Amino acid sequence: ENVSHSLCSLEFENHRPLYDWLLDHLPIEHKPRQIEFARLNITYTVLSKRFLKELVERGLVDGWDDPRMPTLRGMRRRGFTPNSIRNFCSRIGLARTHSTVELSWLEDELRKDLNPIALRRMAVLDPLKVVIENIAGGEALACQADNNPEDPDAGTREIFLTREVWIEREDFREEANRKFFRLKTDGLVRLRYGYVIHCHGVVKDSNGNILELRCTYNPETGSGKTPEGMAKVKGIIHWVSARDAVPATVRLYDALFTKPNPMADGDGGDFWDHLNPEARVDLENCQLEAALGQAQEGESYQFERMGYFVLDPSSDGEGKLVFNRSVSLRDQRAKSE
Repeated sequence: ENVSHSLCSLEFENHRPLYDWLLDHLPIEHKPRQIEFARLNITYTVLSKRFLKELVERGLVDGWDDPRMPTLRGMRRRGFTPNSIRNFCSRIGLARTHSTVELSWLEDELRKDLNPIALRRMAVLDPLKVVIENIAGGEALACQADNNPEDPDAGTREIFLTREVWIEREDFREEANRKFFRLKTDGLVRLRYGYVIHCHGVVKDSNGNILELRCTYNPETGSGKTPEGMAKVKGIIHWVSARDAVPATVRLYDALFTKPNPMADGDGGDFWDHLNPEARVDLENCQLEAALGQAQEGESYQFERMGYFVLDPSSDGEGKLVFNRSVSLRDQRAKSE
């Protein structure tokens, strides 16, 4: 059948004499060469089909295509590109010594593959309303945003700053130290691709929870400009127009296990104890830039300051949008360790 090499894992090494004997007695011109290699192990997951099957049968994942699963179907749904997987395989190579490869290597290859091609969009995952009081109710200020700063040919898109916008709740603090450069009471921050705003009021409910912020914008600060006599504003945050935003569910995926080697305690009977309860976190009512309402299945985007995301097949195209986080912008796991 014109097979040049037979690649298999190390447990088949003892079968090679029988394999070679059979080849010697077959009427073939070219004899395939058998090469054995160690099985691949990756931190924070398991690759044994037996244990993966048990995850599915116990209902601990949603199936073989669950984005938490290290299957090709699961990785594709998560947003891993074929090129990132091939580059990962080239990076680790073949070895006869049993070893465990860092999950961060696989994630790093995905970042490197997506960074030059993924379109940039803004998405607010934990929305806090900001009312810009010196913008009229029907007014909309056009701003030009880069589609991908790594690719000049990707061009720009037009987004609109309106009276009400959404920002990330964590981007505001009522009280903050000098190292906090995002928005705070009586503080300044620049809205990405837009203007500098000043927060002068906080609206709360009867329990003290923040409902919205009252701000004004400086008309002379568009397109990154800093007026003469004004100190440069260091903080830049992303935002979404409340008028144009599309609601969505965003699923934040992480490693399947909390322990780098979940099988290290024995034969794997208790590796369930190390399942990561936050391997999937669903965020409802996220507010996304209007352009994401036209996203197609399999298209990858960088949500600015958030990570790389892909549209999930469960999105029905009738207002129900679900995005999966493929990978964060940086290796957060290494930072926490």
